[in-house]
Amino acid sequence: MSKEGSILSTSLQNKSVVENIIDKIISAIIAGELAPGDQLPTEIELCRDLGVGRNSVREAIKKLEAYGVVYIKRAEGTFVSETYSQKMLDPMLYGLILQKKSWGDLIGLRSVIDIGTLHVAMSRELDEEDREEFHRILEEMERSLKKESPSVDEIIDVDMRFHMAIARATKNEPVVNITEYITRITLPSRNATVRRILETPGETENFLELHRQMVEIIEKKDYSRVDEVVMDHYVYWKESK
Repeated sequence: MSKEGSILSTSLQNKSVVENIIDKIISAIIAGELAPGDQLPTEIELCRDLGVGRNSVREAIKKLEAYGVVYIKRAEGTFVSETYSQKMLDPMLYGLILQKKSWGDLIGLRSVIDIGTLHVAMSRELDEEDREEFHRILEEMERSLKKESPSVDEIIDVDMRFHMAIARATKNEPVVNITEYITRITLPSRNATVRRILETPGETENFLELHRQMVEIIEKKDYSRVDEVVMDHYVYWKESK
């Protein structure tokens, strides 16, 4: 890695020293200065190039290791991770938890993710396996909703699996991972939604129909209805804060 013009050789400003070191290393990875599997400069080199103390460098590396961005080999050094780790998204999840009082923002985030996911899923040829899974889950959802004493937990579980199935149909791992995190952070609202649906006459069929419509637009590649179907789906969710 060339030192001239390197992100890792520029000065730090504004944020805390540790946060800045983390930003510099991540920026170097994004820019391609550090590739997966590459060894990071040594502590001494980072201290010299960034003009920081060794304790700050060690703390930054510890955090990056906790995020799954780097890993340490004893007696060899610190390396950029070569494989995805789910803990890489943990900081984003915690950020969403801390910000969930901004309910409108969270609704907006989920709508962007869901609309985008449907577009990506429709841009691909739908596998027969994906098609069968959609309909299998829909049938399971219908059975769960029509039980004499429906289980809230059971319905939430099948609803979450439905949305994860759509994410998997994109064949895009980052979409799947982000969808899983959004699903986790919205669990309380899903619980409130399902309880209200079960208590309101006629709403179970409408809830089921909204899921059928999602499958229908994917199968027909009906891009014109994506926004409408997603926002109709949120009629319940908006009221569940």
